[in-house]
Order: sequence, then C-alpha cells, then structure tokens
Amino acid sequence: MEVSSMYFPYLRGRQFELIALRELVEKGVLSSRITPIIEPVKLSSTLVKTIEAYGENSKQLAIITNPKVGSFSSDAREEKNQKLKESLSASLKENNNILYMYLLRASSKPEKFIARHADNMGTICDDKDAISVYEAYFAETDVKYNLIPDESGFRRKISKNRVLLADKFNKLDRNNDYIEVDDEPFSEDHLYYQEDGYVGFADYSVVGEEYNETGFAPYAVAIHIVYFDKDDSLRVKHFVSDSNDDISDPAGKFQEALSKLVAWNETKQLDTVAMKEFEDLYHREAYPGLGTVKKLSIMHHLELIGRYLDKE
Repeated sequence: MEVSSMYFPYLRGRQFELIALRELVEKGVLSSRITPIIEPVKLSSTLVKTIEAYGENSKQLAIITNPKVGSFSSDAREEKNQKLKESLSASLKENNNILYMYLLRASSKPEKFIARHADNMGTICDDKDAISVYEAYFAETDVKYNLIPDESGFRRKISKNRVLLADKFNKLDRNNDYIEVDDEPFSEDHLYYQEDGYVGFADYSVVGEEYNETGFAPYAVAIHIVYFDKDDSLRVKHFVSDSNDDISDPAGKFQEALSKLVAWNETKQLDTVAMKEFEDLYHREAYPGLGTVKKLSIMHHLELIGRYLDKE
C-alpha cells in the first residue's frame, strides 16, 4: 500500500540540506508521509548520493527539474562535470520513487517536461502570472501535486491536488535579533490543511525561502528548534549565543547557544535523532561547524512532523 504524502519540505540542494535529507533516511526516521522537495542549486556528488539513498530505501523524493536559483543548470553544461552528470542521470533512472516538479513561470514552456514525466509530475506555482501556464498545460493532465500559496487567486484556478506552500520561518537580519523573539509561533498548517481544501502542506523548514549564494561568519550563533505546543500547533524556539561582539570563536558561541538548548530540553524531553546528537555535542564540548547545526535543526523538524503524521 502506498502511503500518500502530506508534508513536502522544500529545501535548496545545498550540501547540509542534502545531508540532512540523506541521514534521515539512512537512520530510518523519515516518515513515508513526507516527500522532501529538492531544488538543486549545484551539481554535486552529495546530490547524487542523496537520490541514491532514497532509491535504496524506497522513499519518495521530489526533484525540481528547472531550478530558479543557484548554478545547477550552468554546472550541468560544463564539460568537466560530465561524469557527475552521468551519475545523476543514472541515479534518477534507477529510482522509481522520484516525483518530478516543475516551477511555473509566466514564460514557461513545459512541453518537454510533460512528455518526459507525464506519469510522475508535480507543479509549483507561486507567481500569479504563471497561472495561465498551469491552465494551458497542466489543468487537464494527471498532476500528482500542485503547490500553491494560500491565496484566492491561486485557489480559484488551481483546484486539483493542491498542496499549501508557505514560508513559515521568520527570518531575521541577524542571528542576534532572535534574542528579542526567542520563542514564536511556527505553523498550524498540519492541523488545518485538509479543511482548507488541500491534500498536503509544504514549507521551507527552519531555513526560510530566501536563498543566499554565500555564507558569512555571523556575530552570533543561533539554533532554531521546532516543538509542539499543548494545542498541537508548532512553535519555534531560538537559542542564541551571548558573546556576540565580533566574529571570533564560533565554537565558543555554539556551546553558549547549545547549553541553553540542552537546559530547555531537560523539561521538553524531545528525543529525535538530531536532539540526541545536539546533546552529545554538548557533553563532548565538540563544535561540528555551522552547516551541521543547520543540518540537525532540519532533521529534528522533519522527524518531529513525521511522528505527528504517523500518529494520525
């Protein structure tokens, strides 16, 4: 029996997002009610390995074939990446659990996409000018899922297999700013998506929709952890370092933020794989780098939601 997905976390295919998705599957803690969506931002061996891991574990994964951010398309055209491109093609071909997603734009010409992926395709439409493309090409076809924002302009025209797409993460300019709002509502979509006329819900996890090509050394380290409130709504708690006057000693800053997380979790008792890893890092006084901090926050979010959905 195929369990239909309900939650579609939308992640850019940067290294630590991909590793988060891969480790969830390898550790056996990704619910089959979750289909992660990858917008590939670069052609990398990590992307290939992630797709292979989902294939080997018979988990569904969605791949955006026409990414709008990052260098994936130009990477694929470069001769030096030929081998990598072949590995990617092979990993996709061998995997029967791939859902191919198309990002609709006003100028989209999706004929080739439809011809190639008619049996297993989805669309993402967050641009009002692209609704006409949906109507012209996809309205009469068998589209598994259509991701749209919760706005009447989209809902009126795109009525089949709708998935609610929203950016739930309140991204602030600086990590330091989370000291002021250290605990805030995250989402209730998992509670109401069905009565709102959707077959599923999607978000950008604890990363947010905004895409930045480059990382930079932050003054503060922040760890973002989602948890369920008494009413089953999701909240997010931000744990921020204290010594935030300059960019020195990220390892020390991480321990400051981490000690707050560990103290808080003594009462919360969240026991996801990622939370156990955070606690292990705390006891070993280890610093894994900021990419791993983001990886663990994503893993925690997805495992937590999966448990909730599996309980339903």
